[in-house]
Parts: sequence; C-alpha cells; structure tokens
Amino acid sequence: MSKSVWLDCDPGHDDATAILLALHWPGIELFGVSTVHGNTSADNTNLNAARCLEAFGAPEHIKVHGGARKPLIRLPHHDVEIHGVGGLGGVEGLPPKDDERVLARFDHPRGHTRAIDAIARAVQRSWQDGQGTKISVVSTGPMTNIALFVSVYPELLEGVEQFVFMGGGVGVGNRSAAAEFNILCDPEAAQIVLDAPVKCVMVPLNVTHTAIVEDSIHAKILSPNGALDNGKLPPAATPLRQMLSTLITFFAEAYKAVFGFHLGPPLHDALTIAYIAQPELFTCRRFRVDVELSGKHTSGETVVDLWDYSKSDNTWGHTGKNCIVTEALDVMDFFDKLLECITRCDSVSPLNRKS
Repeated sequence: MSKSVWLDCDPGHDDATAILLALHWPGIELFGVSTVHGNTSADNTNLNAARCLEAFGAPEHIKVHGGARKPLIRLPHHDVEIHGVGGLGGVEGLPPKDDERVLARFDHPRGHTRAIDAIARAVQRSWQDGQGTKISVVSTGPMTNIALFVSVYPELLEGVEQFVFMGGGVGVGNRSAAAEFNILCDPEAAQIVLDAPVKCVMVPLNVTHTAIVEDSIHAKILSPNGALDNGKLPPAATPLRQMLSTLITFFAEAYKAVFGFHLGPPLHDALTIAYIAQPELFTCRRFRVDVELSGKHTSGETVVDLWDYSKSDNTWGHTGKNCIVTEALDVMDFFDKLLECITRCDSVSPLNRKS
C-alpha cells in the first residue's frame, strides 16, 4: 500500500535529495510540496523547490506552495555559510529560475498560495473523512508552516498519520552549542507541533551525522557502476548525475570548512523520507520531547526526557510521550536505496533529454 506524503521544506542541498526520494522511492505518493523560510529566503526556497521538481521529473500535478516567510515570533535566520546565498550554492545544471516549466510548478503564477491551505486540502483528499488513508506530513526545515496548520486546522489532525521532522539533537547542536538549525530558527513552532495530538517522529543530528556521502558513494552517484580510480571520481554518466555531483561537492566543502567533516557531507533531510518508506531502517525509542524556548545558552535545544522524569502518559501531545526519536540507521541499506532512487530518476529527468 502506498504511503501518502506531504513535504514541507526549505531547499537547501539536503532538502533537494529529500524531494528526489519523495518522488522516486517506491510506495511513496507525494501529494505536494510547501516551502518555508530557513536555509535561505522564502522566495529562494520556493523557486528551488520548483526547480528540483522539474529536474527530478515530477508529475505535473505536484505543485509548490509558498509558505511562511518568517518564524512565528523571532527574526528570520538563514544559513548562507552552509547553503550559499540562494540556498543551492554551487549546484550546476538545474533549470533556470525563469524557465516556463519551472514557473508552471507553482499552484499560483506568483507562487504565493498559502502552504497551510494546500496541506489542509491534501489531508482532506487523502483522508476522505475516514474512507481513505492518513497522510504523513514531513518537515525538513523550520516547522512554522506545520505549526500554523496545527493551529488553524485542528479538525483535520485526525487525518494526519504522523509529523516526521528532521531536526533537533540529543545532547548535540549544530548552529549553537545546544540547538540544531531547523529548531533554532523557530523553536516556538516546533513546540506547537510536539504538543499536537499526533504522533511525531524526530530524526536528529545524532542519526543524520551517520549518513555521510563518502567518496565511494559519490562515485556511484556519478555512475551506476562508478568506482574511485586512484582516489579520483569517475565522470558523470548523465547530466542529472553531474548536477547531483555538484550538489554533493559544494555541500561537502561547506561541511569540511565549517564543521570539519572530512569524509563527506551528511544527507540530513533525506532520512525523513527513508523513515516513512522503510521505518525498519531505523532503531527508535519513544520519549517526551520539548523545546527550550528561553534559555540564554540553550534556546532551541530539544530536551529529550530519557529517564521519564516528567512521568508522561502514553498519549501523543502535550501530556504524553509525544515523540518517536530515531537513534540509529542502517547506513549502507539507506544509501543502496538512495542510489536506486537516483537510477529511477535518471530514466525520467528532463535534464537528460538535453544531452
């Protein structure tokens, strides 16, 4: 049975790989994409998502819906150091921003439709008042859109299977000493989502930092049978694979310069789709998770109650053990699936028709 998915994102290099997986992992039915402030401005994330949908050969009915341009309370913050000014720094070969096929990816000619309304329509279409299937809502950026949806459409939450988000960490941060970037951008939104009466799944830094695109994987991204030759990467087999290689290369250099990752970059956001498609790839436990909102040094930290000090009940939401926290990943199996999805994408990508 296919799994209904809505993807809310802020592309972003690793968000782009999440879009690819959502389109080409068997058993995933992607209903649509919404965008949010985060890695770059909302205008850029909107265009980047549309360019990725076109490059990855998405069906024409899958549209991009622009969402929140700023956090609920705080000032917006972008991660130029990691993703470049436009969000997809260094990526070569994507369709240009003014390409008619890219602009056709927007539900509205200007791309200004409300993400929360699009999410609501997708839930209604999938759930059909209980006659259909629940939908999984994925967040790979700040959770502003998801928090607004929870607040404006509480009557639709019964049609949501789970909120799966890349964000947070258990005792680790990456954009402060304690906080991960997506949560740090809008911690109040994250808390609203965690308090909703819906299963939440957290894919934290502790897990995403194990999904490293080492050179041996990069070689296979470039060519299905690719291998390193005296440490050198093989040539790209197709324009799509060349584009993905430039994405990985820029991301790798950023992670090396900023965080000292010498083996390659982590594909944080792609793991959300992997969890929905094959949760057995992950080891998980259920905990009470809250977000620190006011700490001088810890604002945005995800506080995971490992020892159940809160004595939470077994409900989802504000009184319960509200979150499945992923703790480990079958890394090689994940990358095998990623490479399979790239091969499927390769057969339909419009980028390859230009060669």
